[in-house]
Amino acid sequence: MRYLRAAIFAALFLWSMDVPARAADVTLTSRDGSVEVSGDLLGYDGEFYRVDTVYGVLTLDGTGVVCDGPGCPDLTAFVAKFTFSGARTMGEVLLPSLVESFAARSDYAVERRVIDDTHFAYILTDQTNGARAAEIGFRVTSTEEGFADLLANETDLVLSTRPADSLEIQLAAEAGLGDLSNPRRSRILALDAMAVIVSPASPMKGLTLTQIARIFGGEIGNWSALGGPDAPIALHLRGDDSGIAQAFSARLLAPRELEQANGAIRHDSNAALADAVAADALAIGIAPYSETGNARVLEVYGKCGMVSALDDLTIKTEDYPLPLPLFVYTPGRRLPVLAREFLKFARSPAAQSVVARSGFVDLRVYDVPVAEQGLRLVNAIADAGPEVPLEELQRLVMAMEGTERLTLSFRFEQGGTRLDAPSRSNIEILAEQIEAGTFDDRPLIFVGFSDGEGAADANLRLSRRRAAAVRDAVLKAAPTADRDRLVFSVEAFGEAMPMACDDEDWGRQINRRVEVWTTQR
Repeated sequence: MRYLRAAIFAALFLWSMDVPARAADVTLTSRDGSVEVSGDLLGYDGEFYRVDTVYGVLTLDGTGVVCDGPGCPDLTAFVAKFTFSGARTMGEVLLPSLVESFAARSDYAVERRVIDDTHFAYILTDQTNGARAAEIGFRVTSTEEGFADLLANETDLVLSTRPADSLEIQLAAEAGLGDLSNPRRSRILALDAMAVIVSPASPMKGLTLTQIARIFGGEIGNWSALGGPDAPIALHLRGDDSGIAQAFSARLLAPRELEQANGAIRHDSNAALADAVAADALAIGIAPYSETGNARVLEVYGKCGMVSALDDLTIKTEDYPLPLPLFVYTPGRRLPVLAREFLKFARSPAAQSVVARSGFVDLRVYDVPVAEQGLRLVNAIADAGPEVPLEELQRLVMAMEGTERLTLSFRFEQGGTRLDAPSRSNIEILAEQIEAGTFDDRPLIFVGFSDGEGAADANLRLSRRRAAAVRDAVLKAAPTADRDRLVFSVEAFGEAMPMACDDEDWGRQINRRVEVWTTQR
């Protein structure tokens, strides 16, 4: 019903824009008087006017025109107004912390006004002259509600713990709101992950993804089937409209043609879910890594015996199979200058320090020395098949000597050659650091790996091509970098260092990757 309401509202909004204007409430005239445009003012962002005219909706630079008419804004008292709506996970702590940090660094006084349980706003005031600079509204509910608000033209930006789904993309396109699947319409502000949690009193240490899916899909209902006590399993999940519940269903249940079990206990908040699981030795739940409370996080086992632990590093490198990147979706139009400045700040090192202090995994890049990569080397040796000879493992170890792995990886969408959303974000992050001179005269080695499906020689060639493609994408994204000071190279080892089991789809997905190595400082 929520989607239907949003779609109808959006349709009515667009229909109303097609009705001829009863009066031209603004007239924009070029400075030399040679061009004049009249119409209904749709918006002014402090720089540009958006006007519905007989020629369609036009965007005009405010510095080149003079505005006349009752709809003209007061240019001397412009206040940037924009709103966020969506995931409670992001809206309750992460975004408020970023807004307050942005205000402090920009010399704005900041005031938070609580409207009700789900609505609040920040008022930013210029401390030099006391003028109001911005009004930033928040509606904190769920990812699904955030997209519905966007479709209903009730918000500017969406806070989401998952990518926009096919229905949301379709409805947005039909409503004239542009293509939500376009990478430029979203950006990742922070990282999180879906954690499988139990009580500290539970004897369970880890589960396979198939076991987790069968538990929450209702096929396994007693702990005895998993080597635990003869007792029913108590399931705990967020509501159906929450981003994490939807991401969990899409990632684990849908590929196995399962649906969420009817008997799950639903929670309005992650904190309540974590508390309930921690207090019940027979409980299991799905919660964000950032909000596991006193519960204990289970490891994820592969069928071949490899273990995937959940920590900041495995989230940053996408080596954990259940990532939960935190997105903000932008509108298909210009935002006010202050809003654009805020979004740019949100990806800065200063802002990412705030992200880490808020309990999330930040986007900052650091080096992992070889000495801290022992498990990777153990896996490489233990899982080397007949197609990975000793000489290839020795070549791998020799190449790693004296290098450090950057905490970003590049992986590809399931069944395709396009980089996934976190990897596209990593392209931007690495390009920004390269343009800033962080890696001037410091070698960067783009290293490709593959899964173990198919012939080893073919996998080696494919992993090399992928490494070269990522290198080229990073260079393209860093046009202002000093090419004379960049030292890039490409290396590949095919299936020589698996991060997960190749006998499962998720394991092969994790193994198909491009890493970036650099020399020790």
